[in-house]
Amino acid sequence: MTNTITIFTGRADRFSRIVAGVGSRWDDPSPCEGWTAADVVRHVIDTERDFLVRHGLLDTTPPATNDPAEAWRAHLSDVAQALATGGVAERPYDGYFGPTTIGDTMADFYGWDLVVHGWDIARATGQDGPITDDDARTLGAIADGWGAALHSPGVCAPALPIPDGATPVERLLARLGRDPHWTAPGS
Repeated sequence: MTNTITIFTGRADRFSRIVAGVGSRWDDPSPCEGWTAADVVRHVIDTERDFLVRHGLLDTTPPATNDPAEAWRAHLSDVAQALATGGVAERPYDGYFGPTTIGDTMADFYGWDLVVHGWDIARATGQDGPITDDDARTLGAIADGWGAALHSPGVCAPALPIPDGATPVERLLARLGRDPHWTAPGS
């Protein structure tokens, strides 16, 4: 197993803990405008699955359940099995941001997505923020490589103003178009 898959797996484990902590709050609104906590999990599953299907690593059948936590666990099991296949992590392809590998994409794009959307779900459901200052610096450096594509349609909203003295986590979230102090309506 390469380091990139280990990075992805660590981020997926953290996301799994957040998903497990949702309880009955799946319909709570998230910081992603118009999306509930359940919608965020479905988005994560759909985007990862789409990528792995396009590369012939999964079939198109998503997990057959309406329970987002169960769907995530089933999906993650499929992903782990696909990534455990010898040589998959090192498999090169021409990605959106240039030449890369399956492993790098899983760690640096989909793993990045797990951390950010983990924060979205945690905020929506009253859980502690899962992003550390070190995470924020690492994710910020990854986003630097994406340039203007970071704020293209369907990726991140336009950056928000960053106040003086903001923490690395606040800086990252504002850069991604998220209010670092967002709380669910009625909280």
